[in-house]
Amino acid sequence: MCGILGIIGKDNLIDEIVTGLLTIQHRGQDAAGAITFGKKFNLKKGIGLVRNVFNKKNMARLEGDIAIGHVRYPTIGTYEETEIQPFYINSPYGIALAHNGNVINYRELKTELEKKELRYINSDCDAELILNVLGAQLSRFGKFNVNNLFAAVKKTFDAIQGSYSVISIIGENGLLAFRDAHGIKPLIFGRKENSFAFASESVALDILGYKIINDVLPGEAIFIDRKGNFSRKKLTNSFHSPCIFEWIYFARPDSIIDRISVYEARFRLGKKLAEEIQKQNIKPDIVIPIPDTSRAAALALAEEIAVNYREGLIKNRYIARTFIMSSQSQRISAVRKKLNPIRNVIDGKNILLVDDSIVRGNTSKEIVNLMRIAGARKVYFASYSPPLRYPCLYGIDMQIRNEFIAKEKSIAEIKENIGCDKLVYQTMDALLSSLQIGNKNEFRFFCTACFDGNYPTKVSENKFKEIEKDRIESKRHIQQ
Repeated sequence: MCGILGIIGKDNLIDEIVTGLLTIQHRGQDAAGAITFGKKFNLKKGIGLVRNVFNKKNMARLEGDIAIGHVRYPTIGTYEETEIQPFYINSPYGIALAHNGNVINYRELKTELEKKELRYINSDCDAELILNVLGAQLSRFGKFNVNNLFAAVKKTFDAIQGSYSVISIIGENGLLAFRDAHGIKPLIFGRKENSFAFASESVALDILGYKIINDVLPGEAIFIDRKGNFSRKKLTNSFHSPCIFEWIYFARPDSIIDRISVYEARFRLGKKLAEEIQKQNIKPDIVIPIPDTSRAAALALAEEIAVNYREGLIKNRYIARTFIMSSQSQRISAVRKKLNPIRNVIDGKNILLVDDSIVRGNTSKEIVNLMRIAGARKVYFASYSPPLRYPCLYGIDMQIRNEFIAKEKSIAEIKENIGCDKLVYQTMDALLSSLQIGNKNEFRFFCTACFDGNYPTKVSENKFKEIEKDRIESKRHIQQ
């Protein structure tokens, strides 16, 4: 899960790119990069947060009227500088590219490109793979025109399995964006004056002053040339299955993804969760969110059960998001540094903690322990999503099956493991209905594979094992 941003239409776009990347920094905190095109490509990327990678000196040379930027959260490849996006190739035309997602058939495609196309992939990042697949297809068409571009993108769709939202500079021609056939990863676009922008989340467009046009459709490609001419084409037809974890955890609450407000979805999830709390006859003195994602849900839950909502955990905002850290030891250490309880709020009370999900359980256990130390009489724990049991293959770092605490353990066993007095999960029906509300009569499908094992793309057991093995190796590399 990464964040991407692309803009075309006026000179010196790097200020907007950096501002936009800061807005979606929550989507990736390991590395950042940007590339611009005016008369040539100008590239800057590095390990760390956006504010650490970019400065006045290197931004001054990133000139051009087309630009793309990226913030990285690795779910494939290593954590080295060679893996950082964007990537570019010189032929044909000169193409630069950044993407958000995860290519499942990475190994096979890499081998095929090297043997058949004589295109050598120098990193383990799947963005470089997508770039070379697209480049190989464009090379077959020779002269550039929009029809040839869309035909090449269609061939790219045919070759790649997995999830991908892509923004690409096609040399001196313009800016291209496309989204995989199931629209698993978000991509939205907007306009102001003579400029167009594409981004992972609507909040980036809001901050930069772009009026939202709509989401890039699943299987759609959009191309904007340097004169502002706009072309779009639906290249494939498959059922739309956006990643449901966007609304549960990843996206900012002030974003709208595929026309669903993230904040309102989380608020409705809290109201639905209140029904489960009441069924189990749990009567807390106060409801406390685990910051930041669960605030809307905790507030809605507290209102529904007529219990006071309180901020009982104060977050150190200079510590990165713990879920997207690369190792469990990092996550546990960060929880202790990141969250500090307000003892006067907690001491002697029955506390209901609300969180977005429980993955491995260790972070939840640490937070419950914090409540005990702060003097809580009882600690109840509620997740506004159902139990996570299956690997994500599409760009969330939940790819190793034995890491899921709910894979083999019952809810009662999980309760004992994390040390709470009662544990409540959202139901799948409540999760889905919370995201259906407010969409008129349109019924929505979502990728819920991490909960129920129903993957929108076909995945063999061998592929599961391969992906799992690669991720274990990557994490071992990090720990060394």
